[in-house]
Amino acid sequence: MAGSVPLAAHKPTAPGRQSRKRSGAVKWVLITLAALVLIWLIVLPLAVVITEALKKGWGVYVEAIRNPDALSALRLTLLVAVITVPLNTIFGVAAAWAITKFNFRGKQVLVTLIDLPFAVSPVIGGLIYVLVYGVHGWFGPWLQEHDITIIFALPGIILATLFVTFPFVARELIPLMEDQGQQEEEAAVTLGARGFRIFWKVTLPNIKWGLLYGIILCNARAMGEFGAVSVVSGHIRGETNTLPLHVEILYNEYQFSASFAVASLLLMLALVTLLLKSWFTRKSSH
Repeated sequence: MAGSVPLAAHKPTAPGRQSRKRSGAVKWVLITLAALVLIWLIVLPLAVVITEALKKGWGVYVEAIRNPDALSALRLTLLVAVITVPLNTIFGVAAAWAITKFNFRGKQVLVTLIDLPFAVSPVIGGLIYVLVYGVHGWFGPWLQEHDITIIFALPGIILATLFVTFPFVARELIPLMEDQGQQEEEAAVTLGARGFRIFWKVTLPNIKWGLLYGIILCNARAMGEFGAVSVVSGHIRGETNTLPLHVEILYNEYQFSASFAVASLLLMLALVTLLLKSWFTRKSSH
């Protein structure tokens, strides 16, 4: 009859059903593979850390944490983070603001320098500071004459940590500020606002969640850095050992339970960082 709809138009064709079944099977295969990889690379290592840390009982665990060298390493790790994170935050905000809001000669060079620590091994970064500030480095003799110690002391650890962490805040803010454009800042200028008032009243509120996200990533790297700090620290117990270096020393001395106990401190710091990162990501997406 005219105007009637064929029955085949109301039912999916057999090839269509087969295609959906295949896509559903592929989806579950990919999900299963991803879950297995996560379990193998993340869940199992974390379970091993906790298991080995408590293997000899709670008393051994607490004693390893309360050891003077472990507490010294914890204090040094937190001190380095407290110093380097604010410095990198100031640099990252200033660099992102300059790169996204202004045109100037050498802009691409600045972007390249910001990305440099991502391309250079942390060990090489630490070695650079040894070659510059070490006893036989470029400024070594002058520093010795003025009784200034950088390498194998706190200043060297701070410099090495600054090197490996300074891209994180800037790299988080640059794409965000580029996407936001300059319309709101230009509108503020037409209303009479200038300089830092525009930054505090217009730019900062728009980037606050991305800024906090970058700070969290920077802090996580600062507390967990091993390669660059290992080169410049000198591994002096109770003085220049951060938590990662203290874990290595305990493990090399076959104090496995103690090393895993101290490693669990880093694990707890990492979990707190992960929770904050997830929260800031959710806030930023809104």
